[in-house]
Amino acid sequence: MTRPHAAFAVAAPGLAPLVADELRAIGLRPTAVEEAGVAFAAHDTGVWSANLRLRTASRVLVRLGQFRATDFRELERQARALAWETFVTADVTPRLRVTCRKSRLYHSDAVAGRVADAIAHRVGGRGGFASAAETEDEQDAGESSDAGDDALAPLIVVRFLHDECTVSVDSSGALLHRRGYRQAVGRAPLRETLAAAMLLAAGYDGSAPFVDPLCGSGTLPIEAALIARDLAPGRHRRFAFERWPNFDAARWAKLLADADTRAKPHAPSTIEGSDRDAGAIAAAAQNAVRAGVAADVRFTQRALSSLALSDEQPGWVVANPPYGKRVGESGALRDLWARLGDVLRVVAPGWRVALLGPDPALERQLRLPLSPALRTTNGGIPVRVLVGTVPADAAQDTRPA
Repeated sequence: MTRPHAAFAVAAPGLAPLVADELRAIGLRPTAVEEAGVAFAAHDTGVWSANLRLRTASRVLVRLGQFRATDFRELERQARALAWETFVTADVTPRLRVTCRKSRLYHSDAVAGRVADAIAHRVGGRGGFASAAETEDEQDAGESSDAGDDALAPLIVVRFLHDECTVSVDSSGALLHRRGYRQAVGRAPLRETLAAAMLLAAGYDGSAPFVDPLCGSGTLPIEAALIARDLAPGRHRRFAFERWPNFDAARWAKLLADADTRAKPHAPSTIEGSDRDAGAIAAAAQNAVRAGVAADVRFTQRALSSLALSDEQPGWVVANPPYGKRVGESGALRDLWARLGDVLRVVAPGWRVALLGPDPALERQLRLPLSPALRTTNGGIPVRVLVGTVPADAAQDTRPA
């Protein structure tokens, strides 16, 4: 039997512990939890499963090799010894992302050229490469369509630090937040991976009602439905590993069939999203259809002040309230956050709450006992996921914000 790959699930800041928990849940054992993600060992099917089922990871890398090099001759010699034929074919042009820090080899394009030559020497082909900027992982393209051919071309990640070179192959293709359903978006779309992180940090498991009163294009309710039904988030997209030379389509089909068998036929409890914007509600409904959860989520156009919760047992209220940074917005934003707190104190005693908050001054307007469950970034802005329970007597709190 072949040796397992040394793999690494890349995570946004603060999300690595959630990724580690997810890996354990799908039967993969983390070997190290770092700020940038989680290391683990897995054979091919384990790497495929991680891509298919992880909700909070950004991408999954396979470590191809690590070595020391202080000159280009040593770099090319070591790079030629790597098993490129496992991941790259002669008929494709790989994309290379190279970073060099505190190393004698500091010119990233020159390093990329030598690595590309080593790949061509090993697998054949014309050589050459396409550059892949490191900032790609930070860009939050609103659309979440299927990975195109460019995203599925092999991405090789080369990192030099203190003359130590680490070479990895991306197995994901498009970032994992691109589930394939979010083609209609609102003004400030929330990444699917961050939405899932909010839900998991709040302890959401689908067993009780869920409401998002500021749902925009529906990412939070749709991710809630995927969790509630145990639907694999990557079920309707493609991955870079599907182009690896050793890819086994029959084994992959079995993994997909197993995921479908494990899924519940419907959400155990109600899932609702509402927004005052009719366009956002229409987009949310379209996205739910593409995600396969249209029957599990009810979207309603209504103002925040008209929020009404079900008579079932207390559940979860999860939302991403606006926190724009433009001049002149501060007063309106404070009013909105204060109104959200007022509404929740009246209609949601005993309900669990999770909100994405960027600013303690705004968070104080809620007058709710929420505390940070995790810290991360959203669109480059530091944010906290605030979690707590609305007190049973919260409606009696009439103090001014």
